[in-house]
Amino acid sequence: MAGMQKDISGNSKAAKTIARGALTVMSAFIISNLVGLLAKTLTARYFGTGIESNAFFAANRFSEILFNLVAGGALGSAFIPVFTGLLAKNENQKAWRLASAVMNLVTIVLIILSLLTVMFSKQVVRYILTPGFAENEMLLTAQLLRIQVLSSVIFGLSGLVMGALNAHQHFLLPAIAPAMYQVGWIFGIFLLEPKMGIYGLAWGVVIGSFFHLAVQIPRLLKLPEIGYSITFGLEMAEVREVTRLMAPRLLGVAVVQLNFLLNTYLASFQQEGAITAISLAFPLMIMPQAVIAQSIAIAALPTFSAQVAKNKIDEMRNSLTSTLQAVLILSIPAAIGLILLREPIVSLLYKGSAFTSQSVILVSWALLWYSMGLVGHCLMEITSRAFYALHDTKTPVIIGVGAMIGNLLLSLLFSTLFSNLGWMPHGGLALANSTATAVESIILLILIKKKLHGINGKKIAETVIKSVLASMGMGAAILLVERIISSYGPAQTVVISIATGGIVYVLFLVLLRSKEISNVFSLIRARFAKKEL
Repeated sequence: MAGMQKDISGNSKAAKTIARGALTVMSAFIISNLVGLLAKTLTARYFGTGIESNAFFAANRFSEILFNLVAGGALGSAFIPVFTGLLAKNENQKAWRLASAVMNLVTIVLIILSLLTVMFSKQVVRYILTPGFAENEMLLTAQLLRIQVLSSVIFGLSGLVMGALNAHQHFLLPAIAPAMYQVGWIFGIFLLEPKMGIYGLAWGVVIGSFFHLAVQIPRLLKLPEIGYSITFGLEMAEVREVTRLMAPRLLGVAVVQLNFLLNTYLASFQQEGAITAISLAFPLMIMPQAVIAQSIAIAALPTFSAQVAKNKIDEMRNSLTSTLQAVLILSIPAAIGLILLREPIVSLLYKGSAFTSQSVILVSWALLWYSMGLVGHCLMEITSRAFYALHDTKTPVIIGVGAMIGNLLLSLLFSTLFSNLGWMPHGGLALANSTATAVESIILLILIKKKLHGINGKKIAETVIKSVLASMGMGAAILLVERIISSYGPAQTVVISIATGGIVYVLFLVLLRSKEISNVFSLIRARFAKKEL
């Protein structure tokens, strides 16, 4: 009995730790995404969906691919569990030696890749990135690529700093860092674009990557026993462990990036503005995913990793179940809301002098099909973190590779199908992404259940049923509101519809006696009570 009470206490403590961290990250992510939204809005209004914006987003895509391959999710998922494990064992000196070695290796690799990209930028654009562009578009894309690729090196360093801070349960500044990146983007639009045009925006991306790193440095310098070593640490078993964990995950990231690359490749042959359309629509879908799933996942991974390091698998299983419930209760209504309000949202955010009614149609069409994959993206974010905490990067990578290969095939199939139906083919690229992600998330859930010898599927199913029922009521309310205020502008439509839909959704959850919504209210009350004290 005492042991059971201890387990319950441990589970409750872990859940509160994740919840506190998730709320911190979620708040920062909301700010970051609002700033990011402002940056995308300004870009759309200044450049529309024409040649310059197409070239900019294509070049930006390749720079992000370099970063993600070397120092993005692959490294974070491999570095954090090993680094956290050393900290949990009070081996701080070895932990920082590991961090130094990984930082040095990543920096050298990124510098080499960036230099090669600069040297062969024209070939990269012509044969890999956008072969469907006209000659003048290719030249502009190559010029923008040579500027933006500098950001990948800075992001590599910043990603490692972010991992170290998260491992120490410091989430605020790493979560704010993306907002600082977008501040640099905005800086480029307002201060550099008037004199440099689209090149000013490209330099704004580089400045933003520096801001992304700089904002985290003060908190990093305050960490206990922090130290930097000029070493590659090849003799360290921990460095080899990070490499071992990273290798299969790197393959998965490579396949994901290949899908983004293929989308850019195929869109370069489609109607003008297709690349800009998918580049502006995907972030709108990812915004709720970042606020909901990434914030919770970032907060959960150190807790999951610490539970595994202490061999508390039962606690980790319960933490995972409650985390999945929280993600589902938020992501399902978010997906429905995006689908129903896609056109007024796009019009409100992007429409301006250069962003025409046709541009609204292009982006809204892509957003419709991307939104169908929101729940899958959210579930995958959490489930994959559970595998990483268990030092298993192989399983999610194998599934991810299979899903992304399916995505590649579906991109070709759906874009062709959409063209034959007389639909805009870039919507097929978005639907392929959503379909593949949904399949991947389902398979990962099945496999993590086996690996943990079960998760509370009944609780998860109850959450899904209640959320779907409440979302149906929310959707009906949104449609009714849209009909009543059909003559209103997009701003009024979006604000009134979201407010009404949100209230209806919460009321339905209360009527359905959802424990998740009760937990949210309890957590908010606890935080306010703490402030009053």
